[in-house]
Amino acid sequence: MTRDLCVMPDASPLEMPAQNFQSVFRDGAAPLGDVPRTAVLWRLLAFGPALAATAGLVWLMVGWFGDDGMAAMETGLVTLIAFNFFWISLTVSTVLLGLFRLTRKEAMPAPQGPARPLKVALLMPVYNEVPWYILGNARSMLEELRRRGGGHEYALFILSDTRDEAIAVSEQAAVEAVRATLPEGAQLYYRRRAENTDRKVGNIADWVRGWGGAWDAMLVLDADSLMTGRAIVRLSDALAADPGAGLIQSFPQLIGAHSVFGRMQQFANGVYGAALAEGVASWSGGEGNYWGHNAIIRTRAFAASAGLPHLQRRGGRTALIMSHDFVEAGLLRRAGWSVRFLPRIKGSYEETPATLIDHIRRDRRWCQGNLQHLNLLATRGFRGMSRFHLFNGAIGYLMSPIWFALLLMWALIGPSEEASVLSYFSETNPLRPVWPEMTEGRHVLIIVLMYAMLLAPKLLGIVAVPLSGASFGAFGGAGRFGLALVSEIILSILYAPILMVQQMIAVFRIVFGLQQGWAPQARDGGQYGLRTLAICHALETVSGVALTLGILIGVVTPWLIPIAISLALAIPLSALSGLSLAGRARSWMGTREDYREPAVTRTARIYRGELKAMLERPAVVQPAE
Repeated sequence: MTRDLCVMPDASPLEMPAQNFQSVFRDGAAPLGDVPRTAVLWRLLAFGPALAATAGLVWLMVGWFGDDGMAAMETGLVTLIAFNFFWISLTVSTVLLGLFRLTRKEAMPAPQGPARPLKVALLMPVYNEVPWYILGNARSMLEELRRRGGGHEYALFILSDTRDEAIAVSEQAAVEAVRATLPEGAQLYYRRRAENTDRKVGNIADWVRGWGGAWDAMLVLDADSLMTGRAIVRLSDALAADPGAGLIQSFPQLIGAHSVFGRMQQFANGVYGAALAEGVASWSGGEGNYWGHNAIIRTRAFAASAGLPHLQRRGGRTALIMSHDFVEAGLLRRAGWSVRFLPRIKGSYEETPATLIDHIRRDRRWCQGNLQHLNLLATRGFRGMSRFHLFNGAIGYLMSPIWFALLLMWALIGPSEEASVLSYFSETNPLRPVWPEMTEGRHVLIIVLMYAMLLAPKLLGIVAVPLSGASFGAFGGAGRFGLALVSEIILSILYAPILMVQQMIAVFRIVFGLQQGWAPQARDGGQYGLRTLAICHALETVSGVALTLGILIGVVTPWLIPIAISLALAIPLSALSGLSLAGRARSWMGTREDYREPAVTRTARIYRGELKAMLERPAVVQPAE
């Protein structure tokens, strides 16, 4: 067992007290200001149309069902549809606002007095990660910053919570190798904790309490994060220019995907994400959110305002706050600091899970953390928008059981009064609600509207390509872009019902206490055997086969055919998701970063290869004299 390497600067302690959720806190150093009127206007423009569209749909549905009064089951159906439709409409209105904002010149904050250079620590918490990968990225970022300059001082800290001793040995060897290659002035530090108390939350807090006093800001990275020097400098400049900002979040672009599922996610992020991100930035204003990485944070503001306590549970037990980032953003805003989102800062990158199963496993962790946020909605002093971010994160998962309930109810209704699944709907049942004929034109129109609203953000995202300063040529030309667009839409339609069922499973696992642990994310993914696929997707397969049989015998509405096909084919679709694309197929669903690779990703790939070869080289045993 090797001695742990610890290469750190002199200690500079900084107090970081745990916050009390039951009392209001105000940081005396924070220049608290009201929400700008422009942000209020943006919120009216985003939420107003969504509410109006939902009210209009409810009016139509009540007219549809209310000819002979509203039964309880009918009222439940209308309520579920309305709830779903509001969140769909909010996404559409947000994208429309984003398109409008993309036509306007970006407004960076004007410096309030001369902005002094900042000392910025790049923090990369790691836990049983691939050493050559994270250190290759670290070296490329440090060298970019060294070449770019910009006035600020930077250092990168590898904050290890690695438990696997073999990985720890390789981790430390990679750190020493990179330190030996860095130019003079580039700073790379490493610390491995003896115990990984409180996971990533505790890892960051440990650095703040031990060394945070020497650094004006910390830029938090994930193990798969990669940022250009320009992006890091722009974030630093923005924080220096805005003394009221406690946190500034960038918009990470997905890169490096080589599987079918990864390419689908990467293309969606690269094409549709721009307009959605701009829209979110418009109505969140200075009350934005934090995604846990690729964001710069004012160190003293974070230490004074965002220390996380353990949550009290029944029986005197405590629980760690899992999805800490949303809560930390809310605490910073509560203390008087603004939390901003700057989606136009380019050069912020991360990776995505390679397969559907890897995505599901990560999603279960996120679901556990986001549902935990429901317990924090009553936190004293939280701003309304911070509560909305917490609620919105939880709703993202709770919507799946709601969608599944809608799917079940539509299946039970059947195509008409004469063709339904249960005898409950027969003429002999006096409690039978009078369901409308699903073949009536106005009702078909409503169903088509639901499908159209789900596709609208994707179709509107096409408009964002030229508005964001790119061209279809950057995606390989109009022909390749069109093929990629159609492919992504088809794949997203096929995978969406599977993800709905899996998120519903995740919710029920948490509700019934079956979700255990917080395993590290699988970065590379891989192909899974038939047994694993069958166990993972059993519920989808059974549901899909039942729906398909119901459609074939005429007791389930044919409007559910796309969902039935997806669920019935969940196992082969999951196997397809991990198919690795090679050769010319690797350009399928390509993004700008594929056709014109950024220098930082190319350099990082080279450094990762060098480090991998070095770490895998057999040790030379010296002969005994």
